[in-house]
Amino acid sequence: MSRSVLLQLARDSIQEVLEAKRTIDKPALLNEHPLLNEKIATTVNIYIDQKLRGSFVSQDATKSLLEDIVFNAKMSAFQDKNFTPITTSEYLSCEIELLLNTPDGVISEKDPAILKD
Repeated sequence: MSRSVLLQLARDSIQEVLEAKRTIDKPALLNEHPLLNEKIATTVNIYIDQKLRGSFVSQDATKSLLEDIVFNAKMSAFQDKNFTPITTSEYLSCEIELLLNTPDGVISEKDPAILKD
């Protein structure tokens, strides 16, 4: 099953920090997926073994969807004050949940771990 563009963006955002290199081609994504230009607030939750491991919530829709997902994914993985920063092994075994706060309601997607037990 293929990963959605939004969940792949969240994963790639975390991976950029772990690998200390930029890999996300934002102009290409914005060109290919115009919806990423829309201002939509998001929440990114990270789970390991069905337990919350990090979370970050946008209070308002002030950034583009692309920028909001990138920022919130990195914040949930590395800046959540309730947890230590995520490690590479945790990244490979974590689930990522993305919630979009749209005018029509909340849309939720969950990405399974890259490595299964």
